[in-house]
Amino acid sequence: MVTAPLAQSPGPGLEAVAAWDIALLRGAVITLGAVAARLPVWRMRLESVGRSLGDAQCWSGPAALSAADAVLGLSVVATAVDASLIGSQTAFEGLLVRAETAQELAVQALAAASEGPADAVEAQERERLTAVMAALVPDAAAPDARGNLLALSALEHAEAARRAARAAGDALERVTVGEGAVPATFWDLSGRVAVVGPALAPGLPARRDPVAVATWWAGLSAVAQLAVIRSDPAAVGALDGVPAWARDRANRMVLARARDDPRTPPYAAFTARVVAARIAAEEAAGRQVQVQLLDLAGDRVVVALGDLDSAGAIALLVPGIGTTPGDDLGHLLQSTSVVADAARAAAPAMTVATVAWLGYRTPSGLPGLATRGAARRGGVALDTALDGLVAARTVTGRPPARTTVLAHSYGTVVVDEAADEPGRLAADAVVLLGSPGMSDDAASLEAPEVYDAAAPGDPISWLGWFGAETWAPSYGATELPGGTWLHHSDYYSPDWPTLAAIGEVVAGRRHPD
Repeated sequence: MVTAPLAQSPGPGLEAVAAWDIALLRGAVITLGAVAARLPVWRMRLESVGRSLGDAQCWSGPAALSAADAVLGLSVVATAVDASLIGSQTAFEGLLVRAETAQELAVQALAAASEGPADAVEAQERERLTAVMAALVPDAAAPDARGNLLALSALEHAEAARRAARAAGDALERVTVGEGAVPATFWDLSGRVAVVGPALAPGLPARRDPVAVATWWAGLSAVAQLAVIRSDPAAVGALDGVPAWARDRANRMVLARARDDPRTPPYAAFTARVVAARIAAEEAAGRQVQVQLLDLAGDRVVVALGDLDSAGAIALLVPGIGTTPGDDLGHLLQSTSVVADAARAAAPAMTVATVAWLGYRTPSGLPGLATRGAARRGGVALDTALDGLVAARTVTGRPPARTTVLAHSYGTVVVDEAADEPGRLAADAVVLLGSPGMSDDAASLEAPEVYDAAAPGDPISWLGWFGAETWAPSYGATELPGGTWLHHSDYYSPDWPTLAAIGEVVAGRRHPD
């Protein structure tokens, strides 16, 4: 190990420090960083194989279950190795900084000493130097030369480098090999037994910041992740920053319980039946379904077609007033499906996932229609959801997808509010369809690309009730093609050119003028 000579030596002298091979150390830091960056991706692939075996998607029977258990067991080891590499890398980086500084000062001190004697240093500094030399080089006297202060600083940095070297080695030695075993956490063990009652794993941030949540989740082994899902599926299914596969698994458990529990309120039970029926219909048609939110009490449901964890392009469809999961999920999923087809037509090689985003309770009564109250609540949820999609990928080293928000009618006001939340809106493009007006201009949405579609046959787009008309040149959006007789509900219709243009935006094949 490159750290061993530093960590085990009784203490370097100036000549030894000046001769350190910093290039070798720098190469070790770069190599370790590259390994640490690649390991999470390989670990995720390993865990995906384990989950597939456990779900009998490609193999079933006792042998498959044994294989799944073995693969998930390997993920426990991979998780421990991942954490140890990160700890070692941090220590290595500190070691490199200290070693570079120590070597530079040692060279200067030796050069100064070779120039001949100089005035003695102050008594306090001499005493400090003598103490350091006694600790690092036993029985050695501190040189009385103009390099004294430089020598003191060099040796102090060298000692700090030695401590960092020891820490870098200790971090890796915590993962035993051969006949040893990686210490199991409670959640690794609970993956083998039933856990009674909801109890999310320790370490989950109290403040549900998507980046913090994603980091917490990535730090769990696959076995621990499955145990947390079983323990509290409702909580996991609602956590922005958790990968899509995990939220889908958790929310399907919530859905099954709601359907089977006679105590489920009638309207919630109705919505649960609708969601289950739509999942079955979409999967029967050969489409992958991921349930990203199932808040039956709040009448909020988010369902994706495609794999949000791996898609190259993602589009979130944000609907407008009066849209509910129980009554309109089927129609909204049909829109997501045709948008996905249009995006694939624009870029056949691109993988696409589209999301029916009913992550807010849409207004229905007159007071709600006339105010931004529902949009403000929805804006917070949309902003966090977008951040979560990015965080779930980036913490494991995967690039984020190209993300487009397709907002229709009152949904455009939701996007308007989301852009006002702290931080930038995590979207590459925003498409405003039949907007009743926005508070500022296109630049305020914080997306690199902002498009608009409005038609003379759509009176909503001419109201300007909530602010500036998005079709006006002063707003600054790029116009998409429509039609004179295109109505307010026709923007996703294959009968009009708007849909093909939307597909180009989602795929990144259409750019602002």
